[in-house]
Amino acid sequence: MLQHRFIDNAKANPEKIAIIDKATGTNLSYSRALIASLILSRRFKKLERGRIGIMLPTGSGGALAVVGTLFAGMTPVMVNYSTGAAKNCLYAQQTCDFRVIITARALLERVGCEELPDMVFIEDILANLGSVEKGLAFVKSKLPIAMLKGITGKRNLDQPAVILFTSGSEKDPKVVQLTQRNLLSNIDSFSDMMDVRSMDNLLAVLPFFHVFGLTICLWTPLCLGMTSIAHANPLDFKTIAKIIKEHEPQLIVGTPLFLEGYARQSQPGDFASVELAVTGADKCPETLRQLYREKHNIEIFEGYGTTETSPVISVNPRDDNRPGSIGIPIPGTEVKIQSIDSGTPCATGETGKILVKGDGVMAGYLNNVEESNLRLQSGWYDTGDLGCLDEDGYIWHKGRLKRFVKIGGEMISLVSVEEALNNLTPEDVECCAVELPDSRRGSRILGVTNKMIDEKEVGKQLAEEIPNLALPKKYVVVDEFPYMGSGKTDFRTLTNIVRDMESDE
Repeated sequence: MLQHRFIDNAKANPEKIAIIDKATGTNLSYSRALIASLILSRRFKKLERGRIGIMLPTGSGGALAVVGTLFAGMTPVMVNYSTGAAKNCLYAQQTCDFRVIITARALLERVGCEELPDMVFIEDILANLGSVEKGLAFVKSKLPIAMLKGITGKRNLDQPAVILFTSGSEKDPKVVQLTQRNLLSNIDSFSDMMDVRSMDNLLAVLPFFHVFGLTICLWTPLCLGMTSIAHANPLDFKTIAKIIKEHEPQLIVGTPLFLEGYARQSQPGDFASVELAVTGADKCPETLRQLYREKHNIEIFEGYGTTETSPVISVNPRDDNRPGSIGIPIPGTEVKIQSIDSGTPCATGETGKILVKGDGVMAGYLNNVEESNLRLQSGWYDTGDLGCLDEDGYIWHKGRLKRFVKIGGEMISLVSVEEALNNLTPEDVECCAVELPDSRRGSRILGVTNKMIDEKEVGKQLAEEIPNLALPKKYVVVDEFPYMGSGKTDFRTLTNIVRDMESDE
């Protein structure tokens, strides 16, 4: 059990620092974290039953709230506060059947969210602790390990460990319930494959409402007895670059957008402590790899995962990194490539749907049998992504199936258009391809950039790289690309922005 792994480490190394919280300026030891989790557990039991919402930033408060929820025998529902926090709170309550949401006033102010009736503020809980309550938690923390584990949850690996929501970058978020077995298998397999167990600390900046943040930044260090160096805002590039230099993490994990921002704000030698840098969520550009090699002598290892797979499916091994691929399946995980049309296995090098099987795969979407049956067949999860396997079992990602459009009877990959655009435009120009309706052809492709480009010259060069049907018929400029809290491009919002721009003309 996740909480039992944490208890083991708290008992074995009580004075070791569990979390360095840069937002609050506090260092929280494992013994203090255990006591605080026991206090929160007791409070949560008085507030709610079954499930409880958690909307807290990356840091000690968010981590302790999650641990305290499991101690109380409840399931934490992680609410996304990066965009539309109030709407996401209501959506979570309606879809997951719970009432109370644990949050913080400072967070509401930062994200511009109004206070909702069923919100309980963690600062109020911690500010109103009586001596009896503290004493009781302290006494409990001194119980023998077996007794302490007994009062914080019976061993049941099929018990729900968390409820998360898919990114919603393309449609409404789906509700994903992951079990203890899902998360533990992913933590152990990833840690063994990438030799994380030999490390003492990691940088924790990914939000806990995102599966990578929850599994890698929250539970991995607590389960392995590591120190988390936490900062609540992954887009605070300058500050995080300073944190890496000062606190010397051995492991850093982030999207390409985040990793690039940290490197740009650093000086050679600042990242000397980093033994492993892992990226995912978006394709890692070669320019980013070169930046880390030249500036810090660090090789970036690209991986792949989904919310439904807890999350890691594959990653490039440390002794055989193949830039451009998304690696090989982690231990205990199977991957196969299936033909889009026939459903038969694809040959080596042939592109098809990526299907995944293993202990990390969810049992199904919460209260959505239809979608569960659509995406899960005999234990195989259909990721909705396209890819191929090479002769050595490495996976090569080819884009989202839903990011294909049919024009003139031909299937066009928006990802391929984007890759070609990125290769032809300056490094500081972000590029995206979006689909809009077309009365004659059904669909048309527009190129979207964050800066003006030489459309005539780019179009001329692009015509040499991709088919004529795939060429953007128009280019539009947006001031800033919308991103999810995970760092992924919010394609749905971007498409709506472009659609509104076009309708105004």
